[in-house]
Amino acid sequence: MDLADGHVAALDKLLNNGCQCLRVNLGTGRGHSVLEVIQAFNATSGIAVPWVKAERRPGDAAVSVADISVAKQVLGWSASRSLEDMCRDSWAWLCANPAGYPDNASDAL
Repeated sequence: MDLADGHVAALDKLLNNGCQCLRVNLGTGRGHSVLEVIQAFNATSGIAVPWVKAERRPGDAAVSVADISVAKQVLGWSASRSLEDMCRDSWAWLCANPAGYPDNASDAL
C-alpha cells in the first residue's frame, strides 16, 4: 500500500509540474533481516513458514536499504506502514487472488 501511495505521489508531481525526468527510491529507509520478515509473516498470517538457516548465496547483497531522501524532498512522501502491515496486506491480497493477476489484466488498463 505504501508503494501504491508513493506511485500516486510521483504521478501527481509529474502531472502538476510538466514533463520531467524523475527517479525516486520508494521504501522505508530501514532494512529487515530475512528472519525478521519470516517472523512478521508468521505473526500476521498465522502460518508458520518453514525455514532453514544457511549462508548467504554468492552475489547476494549483505544489506539493501532504499535511500528515501528524494521521495521525502521532492514528493513529500514517506512510508507509513510497518513490516507487519506489509506482510498482512500481501497475505490478504494473495488469499483474495490465489491465481495471481488474471491473464487479461493488461486489458483493464
